Amino acid sequence: MKFTKSILLLLVIIVASAFTIKTAGGYKVGDTVADFKLKNIDNKMVSLSDYKEAKGFVIIFTCNHCPYSMANEDRIIALDKKYKKLGYPVIAINPNDPKASKGDSFEDMKVKAKEKGFTFPYLYDEGQTVYPKFGATKTPHVFIVSKPTMKVEYIGAIDNSSRDADAVTEKYVENVIDALLAGKKPTKTTTRAIGCSIKTL
Repeated sequence: MKFTKSILLLLVIIVASAFTIKTAGGYKVGDTVADFKLKNIDNKMVSLSDYKEAKGFVIIFTCNHCPYSMANEDRIIALDKKYKKLGYPVIAINPNDPKASKGDSFEDMKVKAKEKGFTFPYLYDEGQTVYPKFGATKTPHVFIVSKPTMKVEYIGAIDNSSRDADAVTEKYVENVIDALLAGKKPTKTTTRAIGCSIKTL
């Protein structure tokens, strides 16, 4: 009986440890983001260091086909149009493995960007090397980073209505950027990202 309980306890510890290891990775608010270089839909390589005049970035992991991503496309375009001129451009990254996610190939990304009129870089996380560093788990998943320290200021959703733009009552991303532009500390720095899971093989 004692032996059985010991085995069960050991199994619980192993499972708990595995879960902790799996979910503990990625940046947290206050962490410093490392630069990266990914291919844009215009076939040029893009890195954060290219944006010399930026005050920060709205980095959004998104994709072509996820209904949550699609429901937020116009909002992402609006964010870029509003805040790029104020120093916070949108940097969109597709983290999905195209072999695991039909419709998310690099060529499909080009089609999507043209159809929707994306005003921002739409980068391909080839080999899925960048999204794990951020700890992104959903599409869309937002990370607001401020310069010059490259500090993570916010992680989460764009707003409080993942599917219906007309039902939004709290604009998380806008509130954070407005606070940063005013030299204030954002009051809400994390929210739950709601969307499709990132696809891997």
